[in-house]
Amino acid sequence: MAKTVNARAGVKARLSGRPALGKSTAKAATPAREKAVPPGKAKAATAKAGKAPAKAVPPAKAMAATAKAGKAPAKAVPAKGKAKATLAAQAKADVEKAARRGVHEPKHRTAKAGDEKARIRAIIDGLEELYPDAHCELDFETPFQLLVATILSAQCTDVRVNMVTPALFARFPDAEAMSQATQPELEALIRTTGFFRNKAKSILGASRLLMEDHGGVVPDDMEQLLELPGVARKTANVILGSAFGKNEGLAVDTHVARLSGRLGLSRETDPKKIETDLLEKLPRDKWTHIGHQIIWHGRRVCEARKPRCHECRLAPYCPSAGVAGG
Repeated sequence: MAKTVNARAGVKARLSGRPALGKSTAKAATPAREKAVPPGKAKAATAKAGKAPAKAVPPAKAMAATAKAGKAPAKAVPAKGKAKATLAAQAKADVEKAARRGVHEPKHRTAKAGDEKARIRAIIDGLEELYPDAHCELDFETPFQLLVATILSAQCTDVRVNMVTPALFARFPDAEAMSQATQPELEALIRTTGFFRNKAKSILGASRLLMEDHGGVVPDDMEQLLELPGVARKTANVILGSAFGKNEGLAVDTHVARLSGRLGLSRETDPKKIETDLLEKLPRDKWTHIGHQIIWHGRRVCEARKPRCHECRLAPYCPSAGVAGG
């Protein structure tokens, strides 16, 4: 009887559009799942609602919009260009800083011949006032030891050489002892001076030639010195001037070369040509001493990277005073 009633109720519900009782009613009560809306329909719905979808702005249009707003777009600066700009700015700052400290462009840049001689005389006098006791800063007791120390000083500081030579000369004090040394044991003693293999070879060759041709004595003659292995004109000038007190020339090292240009004493870059210019302009009896004074000034004031022009007593006579880097 119950089944008959339910069946009739189901028929009436279908005819009237109302949900039937029982299992069909439970299914109707369950909420329908949300269906995913395709992108095209979602875009159309957004447009219908009055909202335009956000569009990707091309880079060119973005830059144009930035310029229109009064702001210039930032440009990428190449690494090399940025470095050059930084160096140029630093150089300009150094010049301005020196100017503020009272270093000005000297009047002698366009000096006449007579004024030029007076300027050079003032430089010589200034160096004498600053460094009256200037001397070779390599430690030595004999001409042979100075010969060895000068060979070692190539591409090396005098301070480092003076740290090496005490042990070296304690073991090999003269040409006779040095001539009997072996290449490996000599290399071990001078290794920290750099280029130790070539230097050891030169020292051994010079020592043996001294024993063969000069009785172990260092000659005081330019030509004979130049025959020794490892000895060029600069080394010969150092030995003649500092060991024998002879002014045969002027040793042009890195400091002398740099300051000769900065002080307007030579426009050359070749050491031999720089020496020729200096010998023409400086008194012969002071060649060696002035050479030491220039080296001392280069180490203490007129340094390679940052010359201290603001405290240099030679600045009034120097064409490079106040110019960054000299």
